[in-house]
Amino acid sequence: MRISNQTRGTELASDARVARSLWSRAVGLLGKPSLPAGQALLIEPCSSVHTAFMRFAIDVLYVDRERRVVKSVANLKPFRVSAARGRCSVIELPSGTIAASKTAAGDQLTFEG
Repeated sequence: MRISNQTRGTELASDARVARSLWSRAVGLLGKPSLPAGQALLIEPCSSVHTAFMRFAIDVLYVDRERRVVKSVANLKPFRVSAARGRCSVIELPSGTIAASKTAAGDQLTFEG
């Protein structure tokens, strides 16, 4: 799946996978050595994440049902927790993606594929 920031005209991920099952949401990126540029993990539904036992920092976007960014967390380091209010989904991205794309709360995202 491709994820773009419609508001800014930037691409966030060209190769995003979706985690909807209890198991895939629980495992997430654990055990991965890194998250390469262009890849992402969309976790639905999800209103909080942790980076316990992860080997790398990530950028996190919380999005509402209309795919609008409600919160962004840049460079969430290993062994940290982050949460947002309300019913959301989460996009986990390589660290630096939020800054490079200038993504901010209120931006409208599009998912293709």
